Amino acid sequence: MSDDFMLDTDALEKRMDGAMNALRTEFASLRTGRASASMLEPVMVEAYGQQTPLNQVGTVNVPEPRMVTVNVWDKSMVQAVEKAIMNSGLGINPQTNGTIVMLPIPELNEERRRELGKVAAQYAESARVSVRNARRDGMDQVKKAKADGLSEDDQKFWETEVQTTTDKYIKAVDDALEAKQAEIMQV
Repeated sequence: MSDDFMLDTDALEKRMDGAMNALRTEFASLRTGRASASMLEPVMVEAYGQQTPLNQVGTVNVPEPRMVTVNVWDKSMVQAVEKAIMNSGLGINPQTNGTIVMLPIPELNEERRRELGKVAAQYAESARVSVRNARRDGMDQVKKAKADGLSEDDQKFWETEVQTTTDKYIKAVDDALEAKQAEIMQV
């Protein structure tokens, strides 16, 4: 058994990649003073008795740098879309023109920039926790193999592999956070 042990590092990296992808998605939803369709991705609308992503009840467009529009397909859903946007915590007040909901993106003030920086840091910490959970699972597999007869040298090798991979992803999370905070604070 001991010679046959092979840690599935691809599975660990896949989990850590998943944490990075989730972080990128969360960062994309943070408003940095420029209009972006992705900032509306987390918004859920109460549509037909269930929570539905905003992009499934209307078309999201960015016609100009400080404006996002949502062309709602069903006129009866306009109020629900407005309410969902107001309750989303984005700090945007929608304006309605028929079936089009316009979202003017105001300049960010210093206080709001600091708040967004803190939110970005929370997202990054969540990603770090996910990476560390994957690391813990990898280390547990190595310990289990050690109990099943894995040599101490092999145990050290696999633990080093898991730690090296973890360090790489933690650094990637930190770099992404640093870049996002710089973008948020840029006036």
